[in-house]
Amino acid sequence: MRKDFANPPIPDRMYFKIGEVCKITGIKPYVLRYWETEFDLITPEKSNANQRVYQRRDIENILTIKQLLWGERYSIEGARQKLKELKREQRFKRLSESKSEANVKLTKIKQELKDLMRFIRSN
Repeated sequence: MRKDFANPPIPDRMYFKIGEVCKITGIKPYVLRYWETEFDLITPEKSNANQRVYQRRDIENILTIKQLLWGERYSIEGARQKLKELKREQRFKRLSESKSEANVKLTKIKQELKDLMRFIRSN
């Protein structure tokens, strides 16, 4: 039986303390600290007071890891592999989008504008 974890809303802020991340994700602080050692995707910075400060992307990554480990029952190593696959898929998607017909046309227009600017400057 597969349990899906609902993605809670993440407040529209840049930085979050570990207690706030725990409330948003439903994960205990010691689990977050452990996951930081196991997954390079979770990279909180340290504040001047030496507290962990998470960014929105860290919370999104934590929720993804939570779904993989607790929802889909992956092992830590399996979750690492799945995250690599997801990252590769996202990179491929961005690459294919950049080669879309619209982007090809825009690149052509951009080049024509550059040529026109050179022509104007030379006269």
